[in-house]
Amino acid sequence: MKSFKTLVCVSSFALCFGAASMASAASITPDGPFTTNSGTLVVKTPSAPGDITCNVTFGGNVSGGVATITSAQLSGNVLCSLPTLKNIPSPGWVLTANTFDPGTQTGTGTVTGVGWTITFPASNCGPGPLNVVWDEATKTLSTTGSQSLSGNCFVRSLNVKAPTLKLQ
Repeated sequence: MKSFKTLVCVSSFALCFGAASMASAASITPDGPFTTNSGTLVVKTPSAPGDITCNVTFGGNVSGGVATITSAQLSGNVLCSLPTLKNIPSPGWVLTANTFDPGTQTGTGTVTGVGWTITFPASNCGPGPLNVVWDEATKTLSTTGSQSLSGNCFVRSLNVKAPTLKLQ
């Protein structure tokens, strides 16, 4: 009888642990191409004395719950035309969803492969990861504060709307 009770307790624990793990799992949908509405990207690079604010639009493809950003358009002041983005178009910047809370309609994720170069004055930033948050209600993807990349570079903020994407 004691071993049966132990089996029931262990099974219940495993079931609860599995359910909790499933609640935090997240994926990006629907599969297929996507584009974002214009957003903002604010960076700090050794090539400029202060922060650089650019308008940004991304495009790419979703497959198997992961979004790959394969195009980016930067615009705004003249400094926004200087960077060459690393890993765009290939292999892309990869956005992976880590968690999603259906109650708050928010989630977390990581964008890997982020980086850029500027020829003159020289900067070589990244590639590296960015931690991001997703707000399903507003369809907004944004960074979680200022984040550093190799080369003495920083992504101060990224904020874009992706109206066709869904985090679940």
